[in-house]
Order: sequence, then C-alpha cells, then structure tokens
Amino acid sequence: MADYHLTPLEELTDLFRRLPGTGRKTARRLAFYLLNSPEEEVQAFADGVVNARRAVCTCHICQNLSDRDPCGLCTDMGRDLSTVCVVEEPKDVVALERAGEYRGVYHVLHGRISPMDGVGPDELRIAQLLERLSQGNIGEVILATSAGVEGEATTLYLSRLIKPFGVKVTRLAYGLPVGSDLEYADEVTLMRALEGRKEM
Repeated sequence: MADYHLTPLEELTDLFRRLPGTGRKTARRLAFYLLNSPEEEVQAFADGVVNARRAVCTCHICQNLSDRDPCGLCTDMGRDLSTVCVVEEPKDVVALERAGEYRGVYHVLHGRISPMDGVGPDELRIAQLLERLSQGNIGEVILATSAGVEGEATTLYLSRLIKPFGVKVTRLAYGLPVGSDLEYADEVTLMRALEGRKEM
C-alpha cells in the first residue's frame, strides 16, 4: 500500500510543530484547519502574524515586549519606579498584572539559567538589569523567577550580583507549587506571594 504524502501539508505541519507545546497531532489538526478555511481568513491570519512580529519591540528599559519604546509600564508615573520585579518571560508580566496588586515596574530576563539547555547568564538580560541598578534610583528588587531548580539557581546568581548595589533583594513567598510557572498561578496565589516576599 502506497504511503500518502502531501508535501505542502507536511511542510505546514512542520511549521506548526515549531510552536512550543505543539505535537504532531495538534500541528496536523491546525494545518488541516487552515487548509479548509477560506483563503481570505488564511491571509488575515498570516498578515496578523507578520504585523504583530513587525509591530512588537523590546522596551530598552525593562526588556518587556511592547508596541512602543519605552513601554507603557515604564512610563506610567502612577507606578513605583523604585521597585523592580524581575521575571523570566513577558508572559510572567501578564500574570502579575492580572493579579492587580503589584504597582512597581518590571525587568524581563527572557529565560533562566539552564546549563542543560545551554543557557548561561550571558544569554539573559542581566547586564541591562545591572545598568538600571547602577543609576541608583532603585530601592528594591523582587526576584520572581520560577520555583524549580533552574529558577532557584537564577535567583541565587542574581542576588549575589545585586547585593553590592546596596539594594534590598526579596524573593516571592512561594505558595506556588515547586516547578510551576507564574503564568499558571491564580490571582490570589500571586497576590499572597507578593505580600509574603522574603528578603534574601
């Protein structure tokens, strides 16, 4: 029996498989969905992806994704600019903002130290954080990395670098399950983690 092979379908499936958390079955389902959609919807989808990629930039202050530089959070005078919450990914900012309790600003590392994945300190946005600290107007840094081994290693590394600046360094109080990411925590858990943060 001949093997059924449709090259454009396979190529589209392979593109979807590049997305995080997308296995072959899900990728193939998405590919079939697009192939069965009206051409104008597919074009709108493609245009939306390209337009978002072109319109989104990185804020030079906090390293978060934004549609302008500096971003709206860094230029909001209603926020406490002396308190910086350090997170791993832009999605963590979304999670903390959803909780609605934090009124400081952020710094996004774009990852965590993970030697197994070839991610060392130089691959993260740590130099930009130290540059912010050197300006002398920051009083507290809240380290809000994940509760797993790599998040803890990142926290310890950062706390050692920050201490010489004379800045208060705190860590979220983790009522969060070990190994979990901020984006999956509910608003009440995040609020309590912020309120119960401990000095390092």
